[in-house]
Parts: sequence; structure tokens; C-alpha cells
Amino acid sequence: MERGFEYVIVGGGVAAGYAALEFTKRGVSHAQLCIISEEPVAPYERPTLSKKFLHPESPARLPSFHTCVGANEELLTPTWYEEHGIELVLGTRVESVDVGQKTLLTASGETIRYETLIIATGAKALKLEEFGVKGSEAENVCYLRDLADADRLVNVMQSCTGGNAVVIGGGYIAMECAASLVTNKINVTMVFPEAHCMPRLFTPKIASYYEDYYQSKGVKFIRGTILSSFEFDSNGKVTAVNLRDGSQIPADMVVVGIGIRPNTSLFEGQLTMEKGGIKVNGKLQTSNDSVYAVGDVAVFPVDLCGRIRRLEHVDSARKTAKHVAAVIMEPEKTGEFKYLPLFYSKAFSFSWRFYGDNAGEVVHFGDYLGTKFGAYWINNGHLVGSFLEGGTEDEFKAIANATQLKPAVDDLAEVGRQGLNFAMTGNKQIKPHTPSIEAGTSSLVVETPIYPWHATAGVAVAASVAAFAYWYGRRRRRW
Repeated sequence: MERGFEYVIVGGGVAAGYAALEFTKRGVSHAQLCIISEEPVAPYERPTLSKKFLHPESPARLPSFHTCVGANEELLTPTWYEEHGIELVLGTRVESVDVGQKTLLTASGETIRYETLIIATGAKALKLEEFGVKGSEAENVCYLRDLADADRLVNVMQSCTGGNAVVIGGGYIAMECAASLVTNKINVTMVFPEAHCMPRLFTPKIASYYEDYYQSKGVKFIRGTILSSFEFDSNGKVTAVNLRDGSQIPADMVVVGIGIRPNTSLFEGQLTMEKGGIKVNGKLQTSNDSVYAVGDVAVFPVDLCGRIRRLEHVDSARKTAKHVAAVIMEPEKTGEFKYLPLFYSKAFSFSWRFYGDNAGEVVHFGDYLGTKFGAYWINNGHLVGSFLEGGTEDEFKAIANATQLKPAVDDLAEVGRQGLNFAMTGNKQIKPHTPSIEAGTSSLVVETPIYPWHATAGVAVAASVAAFAYWYGRRRRRW
């Protein structure tokens, strides 16, 4: 069986939904666009899975969080795709892709031809077995990447009320899941090898604020060690977690959130890869001019940072998807992708946003005993990153604008004294600073390793790459 489409999106996550909406806005015709997804449902807002989906009261369920409600746009139900003539091929795995022949082969044996392909395959959760620990298949060990994972996690949580949960990891998913577990009246212990939570982004001061609050809610933190093995009962359920430091924690359930890896295997040997992702230019075009990449798999230039990045966040997925649809449908009117990196999270009553790059020296400001505080990152004499907890929409916009302008900063102490006012009023008269992308990356880009946040400002490019390779290798071996 064989059929063809003008445009094919492989992958049915957040990016696919936002690309589809943008295609329709720009006049795509019926039967021109096809989305192939391994999941059995239409694209949805993945961040909901670690937040409202896990709430004990009035939890979010489909169809309420199909894309594109996360950006306050249309709710794209399966009926919407049908009405707009977009073919949804759901519950279907793509077995192989031939970019030379412009064909995809599905697990059912169907061949699908395309003229233009958008890679939106996202990423998969890293499993414990990749680090030498067995037990992922136990019925009370949970991951959280897709809807099936979320359904399973809910079922396990509901059977563990009043019990003990161990969360492995200290990043986004781990922190958000820990908050949800507490809300579901489960005792939580978090285990991670770093000195504090969210080490890729948070400073020790910022991390301490959130850790103190989590502890006030009963969450226990075990830092500086890792999981080494599980104890099981006769039915194969995990009953305890053994740590490398020799300690043991009783467990009625385990949630694992130790990172992700981009799904690029279909294209290895066919497209140019770099540091785990797919290299694209400023228009998100790969080394094959009929193939584009968006979301977690794409490595693209970020002018504000003066280097290239692969970004693991829903905001990047949404915006790269919308831009690539514009590039394809209206190439003469669409320039290169200009992006201000944005990361954000909500847990308990907290709501924070980070814009830009966390490189250079840090200036903290605000009330770290209250509910509104933040930080600026100053690199080579310019503001490059801003963090704010508890801001209003106007305040969040102000720190975003200030970061985009990249103003010169001569006196760090004065910036700290001004605090949020520096962003609210101090940047309005400042001309933007435009950095240059690293030499040799004007066409196709390269990326730092999976954990790019710790890049040290001012170090030569070659030294940075070597240091990261060494650091990342050691980090992976720790698991």
C-alpha cells in the first residue's frame, strides 16, 4: 500500500499540533498535510501530564488539553483535523525513512511519500537500564513522557495514598512530579547526585528557596548519591530503593526522571547530526533541503547567546513548529528563526520563568524570604539571562525584553540594588547588543552536549567542547 502527501510531519507531539495550526493559517489545502504519530491520540499539550493531569481533584483529561490551548489558541481535536483535511495517522510507528527517495515505511507495511518532511519526533525518557540498574518493568516504577505513562502513574499513585514514593532525579519532571505526589498525600523522598535541585538552571541560592518549601511540605532530599538497585517482593514489585552510599529507602512506588534523549535514529547516516541532535540552519532546514527539524531534536543558532543550542522545552517546540510552517508555506516572506530561550515551570503555588542564557556572573535580587525574587546573569559585560519567581505578566515581559536587548552592565552591585526595576525601567533607552554566531556555523550549526547549561563564559570554543565532553562522560557514568 502506498500514498503520498505534499507535507508530512513525523511525530505527533506538541510541535506537530502547532505546525498543523500554522499550516492552516497559511492556506494549506485539504489532503496536502499528513501527521504520523506512534501515540493513539491527536497531539496534546505534554506539560499538562506532570501538572493538572496528576491533580487529585478535577484532573485534566483529553480532549481538554489537545494542542494548541497551551498558547491560548484553538483546541485541535480529531474533528478539527478532519474538518481541515489533515490526515492523522495515529498509533503508527515509522520503521524507516529514506530521505533520498522521500519515503517513509510504517510498521504496518505502508509506504508514504512526501515532498517536504518535518521531523518532530521529540525525545524519549532515559531508562535506568542505560545506567546499569534493572527494574524499570516493575509495576510500581513509573516514567513520565507520554499519555500512557501518565495514565500508569495515576493508577499507581491512587494505590499508594499514604505510602512512600521515591523520586529519582532532581530536574523538571522530578520536581513537578514530587509536588503532585505530595498533593496526592504520598510521602516523597527525592534522590539525585548533584548538590541541589535543577542544577542545569538554578543557582544554589535559587534552589535552596524551592528545596526549603518542598521540605516544609514533607519532601525529603537525599543529595550526592544515586540509585544502585531495587529490592523486590515475590510479585516483582519494588519494596525499597538501595543507594550507592549504602542507605536504603522503603518505597511503595518509584518515579524516574533522569533526562531525555532525542529520537534521531531514523535519520542517522542520512542527515548531518551534531551532539545528539539534527543540525539545522536558521530556517530549521537540515542538510537535506526537503527535510526540516523542530523541537527537541533540532540544533539551531540562537543569536542572543552567540552560539548554537538544542533546547528541551515546550516553548521551543511550539515556536520552531510555527516558524517552520511559515518557512515552508511563505519562504519569501519568512526570515530566519530568531528565538529568546524561555524555560518555565509551575508547582505548588510557584510560577517562575527564565529567559536567555545562564552564563557568566549571577546577581540575585528580591525577597528570598518572600514570594517574589529573581536573578540576572551577566556575561562579558552584558545581561544575557533573567530569572523571576512570582512575577506579573508585565514583569515577566519586562525581564524578557531586557534580556533580548542584552544591555551593557558595568556595575553588578547597582543592578542588584535596582533588582526588578532594572528590567522594568532601566533598559528602555538601551540599544540592543547583537552577538555573532560562532565561526563556521552560519549555514549549519553545532550543539553542545545534552547538558549545555554549564558552559563557562570566556573559555575558548575548543576548550569548552573538550571540557564538556569530559564532564558529560563522567556524569553519564555516575548513573
